[in-house]
Amino acid sequence: MAKFLVIPDVQCSPRHTFKHLEWVGNYIAEKRPDVIVQIGDFCDMSSLSSFDAGKKSFEGRKYKDDIETAQEAMNLLIKPFIKLKNYKPRMILTLGNHEERILRAIDSDRKLEGTITIDDLQYEKFGWKVHKFLKPVIVDDIAFCHYFPSGQLGRATSSARAILNKMHMSCIAGHLQGRDIAYAKRADGRQITAIIAGSCYLHDEDYLSPLTNQHWRGIVVLHQVEKGQFDEMMVSLDYLEKEYA
Repeated sequence: MAKFLVIPDVQCSPRHTFKHLEWVGNYIAEKRPDVIVQIGDFCDMSSLSSFDAGKKSFEGRKYKDDIETAQEAMNLLIKPFIKLKNYKPRMILTLGNHEERILRAIDSDRKLEGTITIDDLQYEKFGWKVHKFLKPVIVDDIAFCHYFPSGQLGRATSSARAILNKMHMSCIAGHLQGRDIAYAKRADGRQITAIIAGSCYLHDEDYLSPLTNQHWRGIVVLHQVEKGQFDEMMVSLDYLEKEYA
């Protein structure tokens, strides 16, 4: 049986610290999961944000800085384990809506075509197999996707229970802050599990209140993975700092 490790949204940015990625890397080096999944939104790409464009808070943001920060953060994450002897995990990255900002910018201004690209992030260089935004990746009967869209507008399915009702298989998603877990039984008696975990960062989000910023942050480990069944373990950033900083 395999062990999977899922890294939720990191949203690294020149404006925020990402020192915790070294803790995650150290944990991976010790535990050696067979499969590592980064669920998307590894980078924030705030220079291409439409949320606060034109506001004072937007001043000074540069595409070049976002790209360099993403590469620096990724190097910090993988450095503890990437050159270990006899350890070659399968590394999967499902692009998120923040990486998708690059493609949306090109679509909005065709002059940018050929000038900027998702390849600028160089995720493949760091060893990841990169998958398109909102295209689920299925490994051992578990679907991994940044989020599972619902309705005509394709917004993120907002609860783990709703994901199970929609997909009828074990699913792991990011995108939404905190964590949510739901369980169900298939007709053959096997358990299926859906997990939403969208926070692997230390900073607070500007658009959230002090209360709503108090969400869980960490990584997700799936033990005893076999045909969609697993024992999940939530590992908080608080724990990682105490044990792996």
